[in-house]
Amino acid sequence: MANQQTDKIKIFALGGLGESGKNLYVVELDENIFILDAGCMHPEDDMLGVDIVIPDMSYLIENKDRVQALILSHGHEEHIGAAAYLLREIKVPVYGSKFTLALLKDECDEIKLKKKPKFHEVHADSKVRIAKTPVSFFRTNHSIPDSLGIVIHTSQGPILYTGDFKFDQNPVDGQTMDIDKLTEIGSKGVLCLLSDSSAAEVPGYTPSESIVAEGLKDAFHEAPQALIVSVYSTHLHRIQQVLNAAAHKERKVAVVGKTIERAVELGLELGYLTDDDDVLVSKKEIKSLDRDELVVLTTGTQGEPMSDLMKMGKGSHPLFKIQNKDRMIMSSMPKPGNEKLVSQMIDLISRTGADVVYGKTKKIHANGHASQEELKLMLNVVKPQHFIPVSGEYRMQYAHQKLAASVHVETDNIYLLEKGETVEFQKRKGKRGPKVPSGHVLIDGLGVGDVGNIVLRDRRLLSKDGILVVVVTLNKKHNEILSGPDIISRGFVYVRESEALINEAESLVKKSLGEAMEQNQTEWSQLKSHVRDQLSRYLYEKTKRRPMIMPIIMEA
Repeated sequence: MANQQTDKIKIFALGGLGESGKNLYVVELDENIFILDAGCMHPEDDMLGVDIVIPDMSYLIENKDRVQALILSHGHEEHIGAAAYLLREIKVPVYGSKFTLALLKDECDEIKLKKKPKFHEVHADSKVRIAKTPVSFFRTNHSIPDSLGIVIHTSQGPILYTGDFKFDQNPVDGQTMDIDKLTEIGSKGVLCLLSDSSAAEVPGYTPSESIVAEGLKDAFHEAPQALIVSVYSTHLHRIQQVLNAAAHKERKVAVVGKTIERAVELGLELGYLTDDDDVLVSKKEIKSLDRDELVVLTTGTQGEPMSDLMKMGKGSHPLFKIQNKDRMIMSSMPKPGNEKLVSQMIDLISRTGADVVYGKTKKIHANGHASQEELKLMLNVVKPQHFIPVSGEYRMQYAHQKLAASVHVETDNIYLLEKGETVEFQKRKGKRGPKVPSGHVLIDGLGVGDVGNIVLRDRRLLSKDGILVVVVTLNKKHNEILSGPDIISRGFVYVRESEALINEAESLVKKSLGEAMEQNQTEWSQLKSHVRDQLSRYLYEKTKRRPMIMPIIMEA
């Protein structure tokens, strides 16, 4: 496929830089825009009540007539979790592998997307032309089936995006990384490489997924009672290993949890999972099985408070409760920032008397991301003229930058970017360009973007120091208080033990309103502001707390 002449190329990220998750990368070829992945991430601790976080996609929405395609590398939430929300705003064709598209279609159904886009299934050997631009793919190894790298072919040279990957020399499915194709692409003079930085701080090589099979068999050995195995819902290779280990020990497997139940259903339907030994049983059969013949397969690997695993540990799950002499196997590692939640969950389950198997030394988990030697191998095989480390927190990008410099990528051609920062290429020469709008959008229930910094500030304030509601009725005509003020406290002080404080606060409000009305301050906003300021200072002097103060003034 001949490459269309491209005078100006611009590359930037709207998510995935300086953070784990929310991956969304944009390649502009003159006037055409190509989107590579559109992921979400879990909220940070201070994002109270928020369900997920997606990138600010206002730039793409404003330029939606120029967007030619959304191209997906694989089906993890960090890479497709925002795609359905993007497709609400932009009518654009989607390219992805079979399993990736199956997961995305479920996401579209979840948010009730009315107009479905055109889905184009691709595989490692696919070559497509999108808006006259050739796009090809290559096979990668990762902790999900059907993961692909993406190559956009331009007249200035190929732009290569690895997605998440590792070089697994002994993969469970026998499908090794496409090194021959990478070498061929590298021989054409790669203009720019965008490469996964998630494990750029980890020396050596990432262990093969195949070592987990023996680790799971060992963990299953002589388990006296029920086995509970926690995995990522889309890690079908790991789920297959659990099924195989269960068959080896003549146990039955019940899958519990909405996301993992759907993933297993899809895996069986599409041929990525097999159950030749009929070990899978309905979760409704859990109570009819003896505990020593049962494996409960679930998620909750990151210590999510409302997960099925956490409910099992607390004894509040309707189908299954973890008990003394059970064994819980955590076939995963905490994501950055989730270490505390995972530690608390392990402690909780340990209190039940169950044996908890976790950690790197147990060989029950293998990372899905390339470590330092593999990242250097990618750089040496591809030989990019320019390099952008992506998909990771800043320290990971920085470590990846140093690795690239160590294998002789020119320092001036390595771009350590923040979200919204651009790199422009003309005649194969790169330079930093102007920033584009970036940030994040919070999803809370059915609301998209209606929770912002002010709402989060109020939620933090309420969670920290509580709220005081001041209710008063005025006769504005005669400038007099008819009833109140009455103060209602929630989360600030226990009223029965703080009657003196509340009474003094009510007197202060009464005095404050009287002074304001004597000065002819009759606007509701002025009166409320006056009450809020006076009461806030008084309460801080007495308690060193700053509750949210909400004056409610009524007229009679």
